[in-house]
Amino acid sequence: MPTARAISTAVLLSTATLLASSLTACAPADQQRDRHHGTGGTTDAQALTSLRDQSLDWKPCPAPSPAQGGGKAPAALPDGTRWQCATLRTPLDWKNPSGDAIGLALVRARSSGTPDDRIGSLLFNFGGPGGSGVATLPGLAADYEKLRTRYDLVSFDPRGVGNSAPVRCHDAGLPDEDDIDHTPDDGTAETDALVRFNRATAAACEKNSGDVLPHVGTTQAAQDLDLLRHVLGDARLHYFGISYGTELGGVYAHLFPDHVGRAVLDGVVDPTHDTMQEALAQARGFQLAFEHFATWCARQGCALGDDAEDIVKLAVALEAALDDTPLPTPDGGALDGDALIDAISGALYRQDYWPALRVGLEAAADDNADVLHDLAEALGQRGRGGAPDDDHPSNEDDAFRAITCDDSSNRYTVADVRSRLPDFLEASPLFGPGLAWSALTCDGWPVPGTAPHPEVSTPGAPPVLLVGNTGDPATPYEGAARMAERLGEKVGVELTYRGEGHGAYDSGNDCVRNAVDTYLLTGKLPAPDTICEADPLPKGK
Repeated sequence: MPTARAISTAVLLSTATLLASSLTACAPADQQRDRHHGTGGTTDAQALTSLRDQSLDWKPCPAPSPAQGGGKAPAALPDGTRWQCATLRTPLDWKNPSGDAIGLALVRARSSGTPDDRIGSLLFNFGGPGGSGVATLPGLAADYEKLRTRYDLVSFDPRGVGNSAPVRCHDAGLPDEDDIDHTPDDGTAETDALVRFNRATAAACEKNSGDVLPHVGTTQAAQDLDLLRHVLGDARLHYFGISYGTELGGVYAHLFPDHVGRAVLDGVVDPTHDTMQEALAQARGFQLAFEHFATWCARQGCALGDDAEDIVKLAVALEAALDDTPLPTPDGGALDGDALIDAISGALYRQDYWPALRVGLEAAADDNADVLHDLAEALGQRGRGGAPDDDHPSNEDDAFRAITCDDSSNRYTVADVRSRLPDFLEASPLFGPGLAWSALTCDGWPVPGTAPHPEVSTPGAPPVLLVGNTGDPATPYEGAARMAERLGEKVGVELTYRGEGHGAYDSGNDCVRNAVDTYLLTGKLPAPDTICEADPLPKGK
């Protein structure tokens, strides 16, 4: 299932999306909204044949669209390889292939190897859901340069995301989300305001994107993946999924077990959880990650406390104080309790953000919000999902909500949340309340969800490499074992990374990188029960 978001829906995008340093795009977002109408009398079989026989018109990538987040066109790779973009035509509704079609934005870097060395295309999904793969892949290309020796590197904006028929929920009549308390604690007023906001957002989504909303779920995205595999000319799908991308990969394997090639799932979503269970698991995961940070901070002699317990207590007290009296920020805004949790959560996605988080918390405890504000800016936590001060917001948050609510049949009420709040507070007094109230995200959603959790069973399929991180806050480590169990006997092969942050390959750990690269490049899986240990932070950091 998609990862629940704590407090701000921008904060739990995949680590890859948070780290992308340069962006690209394919075609203007409004072009991708255009519908291509089927020819009268065309059968579904004829339509499918036409879709599979289409040719992709690869061209140099322009600058990214606002829906993808803006920025400059991607620079050439060090060997001179230019990024190429194209559009894949796919059915709006896979149950009606001869009906309207939409365009999916694609990006590609051709293989650096010889034709004899080339395996095919390696498709990436970096998570969210809602993150633009077209925007992310060029910024992370250096991480995958070894893989490019045998693969074309390919990513895409999934349906509803970026330049692929983007969902839009932002509406001039909506309340400012910054004015909504996502951890209501004053009785009914704040709770009622949160409920009104969620329902008003759902209504705005239906008003602005009603034709797309029923068709942006993961099952239809997996069908798009198989069409893309076919059009690219690959007999099997070679795939690298991170965070939510692991759910998409699992659903693909369930639907198309005979088409699974070499697949890696990193930062594995637990497919057995419903929305509330996943949120509770994340509360425990973020709490564990923050306690690890606090232990490190205390050992460094930081000014936040003498031990981890003291630092955790200070953070909880600081969140409550900022909820009552926010601190001013350099942009004329304010750091309130929700914004504090956003900044902390984002910094827990990578261990090398810990030194900045330490400095930011020390400053905030001294009534200075500037450092945490700058940290949030650097992590992309502001102006990403439709903030009123952004005339051209990306649609990441809108797509997250739409995909989450299309996938999940869970529709929780205020009473449901209140009944579970004690469990969330026990799991994490700092992150628990926000994650509990995030269960209301789909309240009032106009489209019924698919199921309580995704179906990923695929007994008899080829092996799938699952990489689990013991310190992962957003997709806790236990998810890898449960994905392996659900995929089926001898399908899921687990690799353990004893580290911090979200995911493992992106950490740069040589052991993880070597194991994953060896599998994707040669087909050789790591030995059973392989464990990779994290590299320690340098002293003084």
